Amino acid sequence: MATSPTNGGPAAAAPGGAQLNVLAQYIKDFSFENPNSPRSLQPTQQQPQINIQINVNAKPMGETDVEVELKLEGKAETGGTVLFSFDLSYAGVFRILNVPQPDVQPVVMIECPRLLFPFAREIVANAVRNGGFPPLLIDPIDFVGLYRQRMEQEQGQVQPPAPLS
Repeated sequence: MATSPTNGGPAAAAPGGAQLNVLAQYIKDFSFENPNSPRSLQPTQQQPQINIQINVNAKPMGETDVEVELKLEGKAETGGTVLFSFDLSYAGVFRILNVPQPDVQPVVMIECPRLLFPFAREIVANAVRNGGFPPLLIDPIDFVGLYRQRMEQEQGQVQPPAPLS
């Protein structure tokens, strides 16, 4: 098996080919609350209700660089009592090269958060475990579906209101 001089790294891409590079990734903001401990740590027969909200935001940082922020907010409750809650803003700076302009937004809003998600998921799981609970393993996220939903909402806001009859 032959190897390229670049060992298959990013430089192995064809000149002019599309590239997505992660320049940095980091926690922008994080909070974990266990407001009712130690009572909330006692065993219970009732499964907690867990609600998680996910949002993706992007901010250009230059001609080819963009900061993408993945925001995860969650809360576990049982019997009206909050067991724990978390709020994580995890971000990355990405360099996007040789991507046609119409494809840049889908790359930013789908592929970039897809790369960030496993790290954000691990941060939440560890914090929940360190808070005294079993680790919360967030299910994989359909970033394509989130992107489509966001585009539909934006298109709905742009359309003129329907005439009154």
